Amino acid sequence: MNTIITIGRQFGSGGREIGEKVAEHFGIKCFDKELLTRAAKESGFCEEMIQNHDERPTNSFLYNLVMDTYSFGYNSSSFVDMPISHKVFLAQFDTVKKIADEGPCVIVGRCADYALADYKNSLHLFIYGDMDVKIKRIAGKYNLTDEKAKDMIIKKDKQRSSYYNYYSSKKWGQAESYDLCINSSVLGVGGTVNLIIQYIEDFEKKNM
Repeated sequence: MNTIITIGRQFGSGGREIGEKVAEHFGIKCFDKELLTRAAKESGFCEEMIQNHDERPTNSFLYNLVMDTYSFGYNSSSFVDMPISHKVFLAQFDTVKKIADEGPCVIVGRCADYALADYKNSLHLFIYGDMDVKIKRIAGKYNLTDEKAKDMIIKKDKQRSSYYNYYSSKKWGQAESYDLCINSSVLGVGGTVNLIIQYIEDFEKKNM
């Protein structure tokens, strides 16, 4: 096993749980919130700051600036003037690459598929779900009414979508941005996990 799996996900689709179970099956690590702790440690930002900006978009931003800065490194003058949200994004971007360089793993969210676009041993998945199923999961998990759960799902997905579309050159949730998109409501979490395991095993055989 030497594949890096990235998982983009709609809120309430069970994407994180699915990622954890896939990682468990292959005996590899799953990074979600853990990635933030590590990004904080390696970049010198406090963890709270990184969490505050986690998968949240900012408005005015020249996309090229970040990419220019990325190629020049943190010490260029444009990095010094860069808004904190962009510095946080770069810190996460760096951490995603470092984690991938250490070996096979599952990384949930954080534009990881975009950060690892050049990694030939990576598979990029997107998990989505039917609204009624997502509402049921979120209402149960956070003890909310269906209406409040739906509002929360719409708000979270809007945040994730804006963040991804803003920092990457791809579109969040669109099939061509990923290798495989799965509706987890069709097979449930267990069935989706089995499908992904099969997909990874076939990918590995093909690329041996």
